[in-house]
Amino acid sequence: MSEQFHFDPASYGEMVRAELPDYERFQDAVAGATDGVVARRVLDLGTGTGETARRVVRHHPGVGLVAFDESEAMLAEARSVLPDAEFVVARLQDPLPRGPFDLVTSALAVHHLDPGEKADLFRRVAAVLAPGGRFVLGDVVVPDDPADAVTPIEPGVDLPDRVDDQLRWLGEAGLDARVVWSARDLVVVCAERPSR
Repeated sequence: MSEQFHFDPASYGEMVRAELPDYERFQDAVAGATDGVVARRVLDLGTGTGETARRVVRHHPGVGLVAFDESEAMLAEARSVLPDAEFVVARLQDPLPRGPFDLVTSALAVHHLDPGEKADLFRRVAAVLAPGGRFVLGDVVVPDDPADAVTPIEPGVDLPDRVDDQLRWLGEAGLDARVVWSARDLVVVCAERPSR
């Protein structure tokens, strides 16, 4: 996932599909992991061109979507596929929009944070989730088997961690987390805030 912050929105889709052969299955798994939640309000972190958010909205018609990304250029592209969304230009390290959200989603963005920043983001996500709400995290991780590390990584920009560490940080944030899909070094995690 090289040069994350210098992507050309017009060519991003082609580039990411070339780098991630499982991209379509991965995106379908992220959107599918939102099923079973009655979603009125969704926060999508690292929206980019809107590919994940578009699929999530298809699963939850009429939902209020907040699209959150640090790249104005990427969000400009997302506006064409998410015309009814609210757009927030901010970094993942910045304060999140005020909750509660029934769903928080993120695909291929959190791996740009270092371990402390990931743990901090997970605490902030838990704070904006409604009781019974769900955080769906899809991302590249450091796999158990080094042969499964197939996603291109740019040192200093891409900072994937092991999935067990991320499950622990999600648990420390008060979320019940589990892996619901995986393919080599890509995973989708569901993390739910308890109802009480």
